Amino acid sequence: MIALWRHRRARLGLGILGAFAVLAVVGPWLVGDPTAPVARPLSPPSWAHWLGTTGQGQDVLAQTICGARTSLAIGFVVGISQVAIGAVIGACAGVLRGWVDDVLSLLINVFLIMPGLPLMVIIAAYLPTGATTIALVLIVTGWAWSARVIRAQALAIAGKDFVAAARVAGEGRARIVLVEVLPNMTSLLVSACIGATIYAIGAEVALEFLGLGDVAAVTWGTNLYWATNDSALLTGAWWTFVPTGACVALVGFALALVNGAIDEVGNPRLRAEPVFEAAVRRAGRRGAVSTPVLREELP
Repeated sequence: MIALWRHRRARLGLGILGAFAVLAVVGPWLVGDPTAPVARPLSPPSWAHWLGTTGQGQDVLAQTICGARTSLAIGFVVGISQVAIGAVIGACAGVLRGWVDDVLSLLINVFLIMPGLPLMVIIAAYLPTGATTIALVLIVTGWAWSARVIRAQALAIAGKDFVAAARVAGEGRARIVLVEVLPNMTSLLVSACIGATIYAIGAEVALEFLGLGDVAAVTWGTNLYWATNDSALLTGAWWTFVPTGACVALVGFALALVNGAIDEVGNPRLRAEPVFEAAVRRAGRRGAVSTPVLREELP
């Protein structure tokens, strides 16, 4: 963790995520009720309302800040759940092998070949609306991607000497998977969790933008849904959807920064070489090639 904090990208990404986390926790008590009409509908940004108002006269700043709580909560819960399910299934398939690997690999492949967005739309349309439904739909339709990657890594780790020693020592299969295999792919699990969280936030916003969530709730997705219903693009009311879109993009950018930093910390080969050191190394390599070898002549 210390090595990650020393990374400039990680500090920037974690700083952005920390700011959004504070806004999601504290913000709703500072901005008041986001559903209450406070001014004329579709009023442009002003000193009274920094980001203007919606088509129903609600404060856009309040809705953006309050919407962060539900959208970020769904994103992180779904991301962690997807990777947790994928880690258990993928590690079991890679370590146990045999018929267990065949059955679990078939299950993974079935979920992988299913079209993601149409399946999410169909499931969400026939279930009760709400944040819980959105989270369950995203977990069910998204765990297989991480399971495939983790299975491949588990196959490589299962052939190591320490796993063979654990088998000889009589450790159970569950202990081998949970204690010997999964802790040795921590970097992969964290990276997969961050990628799944980015996907979950985008998918949650997309589903609610299509009207498949609870439109009475205040989330980033419903903010975009109501902006579309109010014909914000046609009327030029950019302030009703740009702040929400910018927040989604900024969170994704921060998570991508942290993900890249984790990859570089876990794999030193990915780290960029300083310009000065690279120039010295190239100059030394050219000098070694061009400098003639002097030999002492024998009398």
